Amino acid sequence: MGLTSMSAKLNLLKQDFLHKEIIPGELVVALAGNPNTGKSTVFNNLTGLRQHTGNWPGKTVVSARGRYTYRYKNFSLVDLPGTYSLLANSAEEEVARDFICFSRPAVTVVVADATCLERNLSLVLQVLEITPNVVVCVNLMDEAKQKGIHLDLTNLSTILGVPVVGASARAGQGISELKEAVYRVAEGLEQANQKQVSYSRMIETAASKLELLLDSGLKERINSRWLALRLLEGESGIDDLLRCADMEMDLHRQRAILDTLASERKKIGSGLQDEIVTSVVRQAEEIAARVTRFENPQYDRLDRRIDRLVTSKIWGIPIMLALLGTVFWMTIAGANIPSELLADAFMALEEQLTALFFMA
Repeated sequence: MGLTSMSAKLNLLKQDFLHKEIIPGELVVALAGNPNTGKSTVFNNLTGLRQHTGNWPGKTVVSARGRYTYRYKNFSLVDLPGTYSLLANSAEEEVARDFICFSRPAVTVVVADATCLERNLSLVLQVLEITPNVVVCVNLMDEAKQKGIHLDLTNLSTILGVPVVGASARAGQGISELKEAVYRVAEGLEQANQKQVSYSRMIETAASKLELLLDSGLKERINSRWLALRLLEGESGIDDLLRCADMEMDLHRQRAILDTLASERKKIGSGLQDEIVTSVVRQAEEIAARVTRFENPQYDRLDRRIDRLVTSKIWGIPIMLALLGTVFWMTIAGANIPSELLADAFMALEEQLTALFFMA
């Protein structure tokens, strides 16, 4: 979708939410996570079901808002749409990313599923690229235990460099610990040392060059490394991104950024976004492998084999075409088989009923 006309939409968002909904002195907490991770259950546990639902400006995406008080501090909780990434390829991703980036919540809580941690860590790493004020809530710990999955949350916290809290939201477990972690991050009592995703040498070099040009103009409004990577991806025009970040710079510096972008993109070549996504996914898998232990080592091997097969470059497309062909066959020709069987059954029934009535 890009960031076209993003400035206007963000102004609407701030007017609609920040100015109207936030009471002075409240700390804004964004609640992000993949779909089906129990994020809404965490939200309801924190707010006691006192929520206000509405539509994001210009979107058909529903947001939930609620409040809670902890240690005499008022927190305003924003339940962002469930999303698998922050690449802005859908309305949900765009809304979640823009709120975390430009509305600058005091804390962003990322809810992860303990039963499939590696898939959820991709989003965690993307959020950590934007802000260090993160708390990871690993939900569904009870289900993970039932499936024989054990997570080393202390080690996970050390690797990510942010607080990690285990929870079973349906049972109300871990909510008090989550409130405490959010409070400590919001009050600056936790020393954040968040993990940064590492990319290839060429991407890192290009991002560093852009950061030098961006840093002085941003004035801590947004993470310069994240902005540099988005510019390299070519996700949006530089004017839109800089305007969203409220960044002002003279034409000379803009020209320097554009020249650097053109030069570095030429060096890196095509497929930059794919390389960035691959780096995030690979490191999420590596982290998950370090903190996850299965009682049954064969637990997820079948799933992995199927994943490798259907997503491979060699077999992925043939499998997709075979499935589509099967669906078309069932729709056009395959449906004739049960319809013929039904027709034969009704005809046989008709003959029996006709004979019965004539005998009577």
